[in-house]
Amino acid sequence: MKNLGLIIGLTCLLIIKSAAQLTFAQSPETLFDSTVEKELWQEGLSSDQELALFRAVHPISDFPEQKWKSFLAKLDHKFQKKGESMGFIRYAFQLSHKELFKKYQQHATFNEMMESGKFDCVSGTAVLGMILDRYGFDFEIIETDYHVFTMLSIDEQPIVLESTLKIGGMITRSSEVKKYIDAYKPEEDSYYLSLNQRIGSTEIDYSDKTIFRSINLRELAGLQYYNDAIFHFNQQAYRISEVQLKKALELYPSERIEGLYELTIDQAYKSSGTDLGKK
Repeated sequence: MKNLGLIIGLTCLLIIKSAAQLTFAQSPETLFDSTVEKELWQEGLSSDQELALFRAVHPISDFPEQKWKSFLAKLDHKFQKKGESMGFIRYAFQLSHKELFKKYQQHATFNEMMESGKFDCVSGTAVLGMILDRYGFDFEIIETDYHVFTMLSIDEQPIVLESTLKIGGMITRSSEVKKYIDAYKPEEDSYYLSLNQRIGSTEIDYSDKTIFRSINLRELAGLQYYNDAIFHFNQQAYRISEVQLKKALELYPSERIEGLYELTIDQAYKSSGTDLGKK
């Protein structure tokens, strides 16, 4: 299918509905592709188990639980020795690349990473974020227009963890950290234009710099649903896109997701007369 490549104006972002209007209270059970997805979703929301939320997008019945547990066991052992230290962060970053991050592939899901080692900035950052959260580190996940990465500090020394780079992805020199961050910070009077470009896409204009904000793991899981929705949007599968966006909004009610939701409703009606917004 032809990628629509739509570039829309600021007016689309002004069409904002409250997140409450798009919640599951008004949505049918058919939002879920399978019982497995529904169970993972409920587990993730009820017990703050972000792992379940990352697993929920295109879930697999034979998730490699032992692989994940073995990975965590190695980290637990190292943390007992190193504690909250630069050494532990370096070990965790290197172990992630050794055992999980095998091959960068745009828009690879968390489950693809666990099955085959294919990962992107969202799934990679999810792993690093869950590691840091598990061991009580104070950290931030930074969302930009087309990328996500992790920031933290050890003994007041800033660190950037760029999951997509095996070599040089752990940035510790203060001048390099500043240079990296400045490359993503928005310019004045800029506004977000491309709603149907996925996080990590290469088919974009990286001069667009309008988003730079801290998000949590649950919101990052919402961005994984958002990426999947954009894939279907660009295939003109608007009904699937709308469903995935509802789930994305439940996890992360942001303006970019709300904007794409409205655009999906609009494009479905224009292309086929289908009113996806009709309750």
